[in-house]
Amino acid sequence: MDEELQARLERSGYHQSGFAAHYDRYRPRAPSVLLELLALLAGGGRPQLVVDLGSGTGLSTRPWAHLAEEVIGVEPNDAMREYAEHAPGPANVRYLGCSSYATGLAPGSVDIVTAAQSLQWMRRKDLFREVARILRTGGLFCAYNYFVLQTPVWDAATAFDFVQKRKGELRLRLGLDEASSSPPTLDWLSESAAFREARELVVHSIEEGDGERLIGFALSEGSMRTLLEAGASEADVGLDRLRAAAHGMPQPVPWWIGYRVWLGRK
Repeated sequence: MDEELQARLERSGYHQSGFAAHYDRYRPRAPSVLLELLALLAGGGRPQLVVDLGSGTGLSTRPWAHLAEEVIGVEPNDAMREYAEHAPGPANVRYLGCSSYATGLAPGSVDIVTAAQSLQWMRRKDLFREVARILRTGGLFCAYNYFVLQTPVWDAATAFDFVQKRKGELRLRLGLDEASSSPPTLDWLSESAAFREARELVVHSIEEGDGERLIGFALSEGSMRTLLEAGASEADVGLDRLRAAAHGMPQPVPWWIGYRVWLGRK
């Protein structure tokens, strides 16, 4: 693993004891509607090989098992990958402990490459060079990030939005993030020269969660854990407000989760 990536992982908070289990329990699942769409866009048949970059605990990797012949998760963080490897899972899913810039996979051997909540972690030039190398002609690259959560409990959704906004502001104020850091955009794909076509779309999934899961979701982000470790209080970031709102969700209710999706076709 290159030194820059290793340093970022060490600062992420994702290596902490117990973090992987917390992450796997509370994070949103991969939206099934998106995975089904990708299989159709890749040719309509059953993909032979899907590769999930930045696969974490396997949340975005395991759902491919019933859609593809073989699924490979690529995850350089040992703690996250080891959790994925020990979690119950289908036999056609396996994991590699390497960076997304050097997967070691054969050229033109992959039908679909995904990056769930992970593209912003990667050096785009190195990533897209490797994606272009391993994708077959006509193969798809798909990155997707959640960006909005709505529940029937309006106050809970509002409090969650406030936490996300305050987290970003405080991380910049404390020097934990670069002022120039930004989420992915369509231009990242269009300017890479790795794809014949690129486009952006929005999809949503529906899951269920109660107030406990809402709090767990907020604390499942390494950016939140490291912010609290840097001295921000729960009140500073709005977690106290979120905990109060979460009391209004003692039983599971539907969550509508919106995702921004970036597609590239080789």
